Amino acid sequence: MSGSEPAEAENWRVFRATGAAPRGTLPPLPPVPPWRRFRGDPPQPPPPEDEESATRRLGQVDAVPQLDGESTDIVNAALLLRRPLLVTGSPGVGKSTLAYLMARELGLGRVLEWNIVSRTTLRDGLYAHDALGRAQAIAAWRAGLSSAGAAGDAAGAGDGPPPPTIGDFITLGPLGTALLPYERPRVLLVDELDKSDIDLPNDLLHVLENGSYDIPELVRDTQESATVHTSDPGVHAVVRRGRVECREFPVVVITSNGEREFPAAFRRRCLPLAMRTPSREQLLAIVESHLRARPPDAEALVDLFVKRIEAGGMHSLDQLLNAVQLTSAGTFRADEGGRKLLEMLLRDLAKGR
Repeated sequence: MSGSEPAEAENWRVFRATGAAPRGTLPPLPPVPPWRRFRGDPPQPPPPEDEESATRRLGQVDAVPQLDGESTDIVNAALLLRRPLLVTGSPGVGKSTLAYLMARELGLGRVLEWNIVSRTTLRDGLYAHDALGRAQAIAAWRAGLSSAGAAGDAAGAGDGPPPPTIGDFITLGPLGTALLPYERPRVLLVDELDKSDIDLPNDLLHVLENGSYDIPELVRDTQESATVHTSDPGVHAVVRRGRVECREFPVVVITSNGEREFPAAFRRRCLPLAMRTPSREQLLAIVESHLRARPPDAEALVDLFVKRIEAGGMHSLDQLLNAVQLTSAGTFRADEGGRKLLEMLLRDLAKGR
């Protein structure tokens, strides 16, 4: 084996799981497989940044990887193959945080969040059409045009304002926005898909495979194109002939707490990632990234946190952060009352209260 082989083997990995933002040039992504190439048009401008949300989720991260090597390789495989990640694990282990980790490290802009509940449908993720608002706007326009026409007859006025366009009343959802033709992929977080109606995973199959969808209201419209609202605040997009197709398939992170099984056809289109509780060193790095320092009691609390998880308890990362933050308060004392408060913060979530 030559000395260059290890370095060459590393070249396929573009994600290191540190969450460190790129400096200068954005990191290149692996080439697209021939069967995952799309030709969406017209190209969209780069998405907005949302560093405030990323900082709330990740803190000021450093170069310490927040995933183990096997998990990092699965994420890189999903990036290379342009396939969604199906992330499972205990509540609070950091499944949804992975989307923010990838977006910041790869310079992919604001994360699009689609939070799933039992009533969520595929259309909720794709787009919404405010039909009532459109009808009211058209009625108001006609009434105004009539009034302006009567005044114009008396005063010799010209034409009135143009009618409202259908695009003014269509807003793309998180999934619909992620499938716009961006030059670099967007990051879409589909959070807690296992809470959905039984049909939603199957409904997603066509979109996840084809990277496109139609907006029937625009397909039927006589205009060649329409400018619609997106899930990014204040940002609009042009849709031609009522069809949205991506250029780069989005980075899709689908989380599940394991409350149900998904159909085999759905699982076949995803790469599975079972997230484990971070190691002691990773937990200390996470504490430091959020608190900008390592408080005196941090190591003891991390050791207690790890011990309780190894004993079979269910605990989340925010419990640890809350406990470390509390003990860092200048006036807090770990006396009898303080110990009871820490016990409450670090309680086993599997036991209910």
